[in-house]
Amino acid sequence: MGSIDLTVLAVVLLGFALLSQRSRRWPVTMPMVMVTAGLLSHAVGLVDLDLSGSRIEMVGEGALALVLFSDAVRLDPGALRRERGMPLRLLAVGLPLSILLGAGIVAALLPALSLAQAALLAAVLAPTDPALGQAVVDDRSVPLKVRQSLNVESGLNDGLVLPVVLLLLSLAGAQSAAESWPIYFAQQVGLGVALGAGIGAAGGFLLRRALSAAWADGLFAQLGTLAIAVLALAAAETAGGNGFVAAFVGGLAFAAFARGRADHLVEYTEDSGQLLAAASFFLFGNVLVPIGLHRPSPAVVVCAVATLTVGRLLPVAVSLIRSGTAWQTQAFVGWFGPRGLASIVFGLILLEEHVPRAQQLFSVIVLTVLLSVVAHGATAGWGARRYGAWYAASGRHEASAAESQPVREHRSRWRGDFSG
Repeated sequence: MGSIDLTVLAVVLLGFALLSQRSRRWPVTMPMVMVTAGLLSHAVGLVDLDLSGSRIEMVGEGALALVLFSDAVRLDPGALRRERGMPLRLLAVGLPLSILLGAGIVAALLPALSLAQAALLAAVLAPTDPALGQAVVDDRSVPLKVRQSLNVESGLNDGLVLPVVLLLLSLAGAQSAAESWPIYFAQQVGLGVALGAGIGAAGGFLLRRALSAAWADGLFAQLGTLAIAVLALAAAETAGGNGFVAAFVGGLAFAAFARGRADHLVEYTEDSGQLLAAASFFLFGNVLVPIGLHRPSPAVVVCAVATLTVGRLLPVAVSLIRSGTAWQTQAFVGWFGPRGLASIVFGLILLEEHVPRAQQLFSVIVLTVLLSVVAHGATAGWGARRYGAWYAASGRHEASAAESQPVREHRSRWRGDFSG
């Protein structure tokens, strides 16, 4: 990126930061602003980037790696065991069903794709992104149980779906897996897990001991935590493993060995991930939307719409059968499953790996994310208020109601001025 490109990006970021608190009352989110700025800057020729080189891929991969690492650090296994009801249903039942149903939708609408390619596209579009509907997680009129379930789901599903994406990449004909897909898959996951666990554990242990001995300053300890996340990503990629797997596993190991200090140490890494994510959405609008939406076919449009609606609402409804939740809650949770950063980065990997029919797959991904940015961003505040008003009038405040069961409030991934 040149100086003009960076200037435009910096101005947009600053402008949104100045209005970020007030914008919580508007149907506007950070991804909406960044994608729109990217599209406009491309349309007028002010910023005209392309996919040549690795800059765009590096920004997106860096953002996703930091998000995965931070999410893993924030994960509280004890709380998940105690509050496993709705989050476990969404992750253990809803997530696999969304991939299976999505594969069926894609296969029916795009018959030229192989079954493995259809399943790959469905897996890429399965993870949800809280940045596109942060008002839902922030709105206190929405019962805590529901807000936390969406928060936990979005924090874990991108990490959980990673091995599935890697497996389907190899089965769908990724260039790097052309000779032996079992070896490719085992290497990607095995090396990613091993290096991530080792680097995360060592980093967490060393930083904890250094802080306890007063050898390390708090600020530089936070910078060191960022370095651990980057090291896990880079080491795995260098060794032939998957850097995202390494980042997620590294975050789990770091939290285990840093113990009570992990929450504080990961704050700067979270903020850095948000900055890179904001830049990724700008690049998505400036570069990927014009490429991915060049004369999309009607089948691609229908596929994107169906994935966002039926492909999410039905699996959520099935996963919440006999959970005691009202149909209004099931519809609310089902609608607010926006697609964002993870799908964008996975889409770039499809192009990088030269998967057959990657351009068609990429078009569906780009259109789905773009529709999600607009639809979920515009309806998040309104939907949260409407659902909150229904809940207040429904009489479901008793602790016996599924929506009102007590849970411990977890920290949201997207916080502060850039939460939208």
